[in-house]
Amino acid sequence: MRFRVRKAAHVFERVGLAMAGAACGLFVGAYVGSAIPSLTTQGFLILMMGLGAIGFYLGIDTPQLPFDEAHSAIDAAELLSSAGTLCATLIALGSVAVIVLRLEPHILWTWLALLGWIAGVAMQIVAGAKARLRTSVGGRDHAP
Repeated sequence: MRFRVRKAAHVFERVGLAMAGAACGLFVGAYVGSAIPSLTTQGFLILMMGLGAIGFYLGIDTPQLPFDEAHSAIDAAELLSSAGTLCATLIALGSVAVIVLRLEPHILWTWLALLGWIAGVAMQIVAGAKARLRTSVGGRDHAP
């Protein structure tokens, strides 16, 4: 029974993180889409939300390597995950500020926001896939 409750709690957490990523993607998509006319489509918003959901689902809470002599190297998955999460959420926060405060930044900032968002969620996706691949190949899970 305890195992099922822990498993359910983990699923709830992952789904919540995916929804947070989708919300961040929606904000970035709304900002970028409002400034670049060719990206003002529902498909673009869905793509941004999907990337956010996948990135936050996979990239946050990645299984970590243990801290011991055998694993003294930098954990690339953990570094990518944290950098990607910071980048994606920083861009989302900036996008919300632009929308709420009704700012009109230069188009260069809009393109940088789009590229920063894509880079952030790409880092999360790669980190999550890498961490899960190494735990499935190694046959053991190092997550706490």
